[in-house]
Amino acid sequence: MSRLASLARLIRSKNAGPFVLTFDIMFDDAQTYGRVRDSGMLTRETIASLYRLAPAQVQFFYCDHALAVKASIPRPVIQGDVGDSDGHGGQQYAPLMDIEIP
Repeated sequence: MSRLASLARLIRSKNAGPFVLTFDIMFDDAQTYGRVRDSGMLTRETIASLYRLAPAQVQFFYCDHALAVKASIPRPVIQGDVGDSDGHGGQQYAPLMDIEIP
């Protein structure tokens, strides 16, 4: 087993507007990307579970040509609202790092 953080070249989060966060997970090579994609461990359901959402709230895409995975979720707090502690959404990727990949 390997942590996703040790397999991906880049794991990041950012705003996709004031109501949505988006996550990008990128890989250096097709073999590693395929390992993660085919493991069944990085899915819409995994993201939903980590962020306490219903799977239907998660937009999830494998981008084979880019060796990347993209997911978008509703922001827990609207950007700039009083309770928003991460205005740019740049710190929300951390739970993804510990996903275990066989």
